Amino acid sequence: MIINNLSVFFATFISLFFFRKIAKVINLVDTPNERKRHIGAVPLVGGLSIFAIVFSYLYAFPTTLTNSYIYLSCAGLLLLIGVLDDLKNLGFNMRLTIQAFMSLVMMFNGELVLVNLGNLFGPFELVIPNLGYLLTFIAIIGAINAFNMVDGIDGLLGGMTTITFGAMSVLFMFSGHIQLFSFSIAIVIATIPYILMNLGIPFGQKFKVFMGDAGSTVIGFTVVWLLIEGSQGPSRSFQAVTGLWLAAVPIIDALSTIFRRIRKKQSPFKPDREHLHHILIRFGFSPKLALITICIIAGVFSLIGIASEILNVPSYIMFWSFVGINIIYFFVMTRIWRITVKVRRYFGITSKFNKKD
Repeated sequence: MIINNLSVFFATFISLFFFRKIAKVINLVDTPNERKRHIGAVPLVGGLSIFAIVFSYLYAFPTTLTNSYIYLSCAGLLLLIGVLDDLKNLGFNMRLTIQAFMSLVMMFNGELVLVNLGNLFGPFELVIPNLGYLLTFIAIIGAINAFNMVDGIDGLLGGMTTITFGAMSVLFMFSGHIQLFSFSIAIVIATIPYILMNLGIPFGQKFKVFMGDAGSTVIGFTVVWLLIEGSQGPSRSFQAVTGLWLAAVPIIDALSTIFRRIRKKQSPFKPDREHLHHILIRFGFSPKLALITICIIAGVFSLIGIASEILNVPSYIMFWSFVGINIIYFFVMTRIWRITVKVRRYFGITSKFNKKD
């Protein structure tokens, strides 16, 4: 396993350099504008590099997932559409249509549906064989776009990816699902080279890369695929509600942002600067300190999810606790600009946000 993971690590590094060259030829780059204030044109190849290796892993070990080839077909199409979107800006309606189609394929061909929600609302088992399709559809679309939304400062999407898949790998290991454990670890290992180059380590800003929509959408899709596969069936690795805690920060931030936009009668998917990383930077955090802070918060949530499984905490306690956290977060975020103005004025903070949305 160590040799396999080392191979994944170095293969991803090599693929990053390979795809960087191609990106510059075909103009698959992110250029600065009024919202994106990074320096120079940055190749959007993080997702391509990571999933070229992840897909190769599944071809080598096709029994890893219940329906590996269905996953590869869906994720491969999402990756392709993401690349086209990064190149041509396809528009949200087209992206949503593709995501909806992939959701249907995942449910009906991949046979992954949220049917058993455990003791979600109280001390009784909740099984929803028909309503489960609608819930799964919402979960897939939500996860894809939640991980896309969180990609706002250097290292953040990579950090959320390693934390979520790392936490899942722990639960897969504890439950004896070694293939799913190995696959989750492989994704973590494949993401690390991207994080390093995204942060300019060790080659400097000259070799910087971004994830791109191709990467963020496939990450969200892969997260929800593994969460459903791990939480359903007689040999499940964890309760369905635990998935909310393993991917808590992207979910909570996306829900809050969408509800605030709807409240303002705006499109739920309109870009803005009301995500958690924007708020922390307005408080005076540097982008790197904001990154570390958010990753710590996400890590704590994931540890709570893991602990709940080890201690057999009832699902309804974990669910209503998660709902409570969302309500508190939404309440605070609806008043956050008044809070930040007072904090900035009190501490004399004058720095401005200068990263991409």
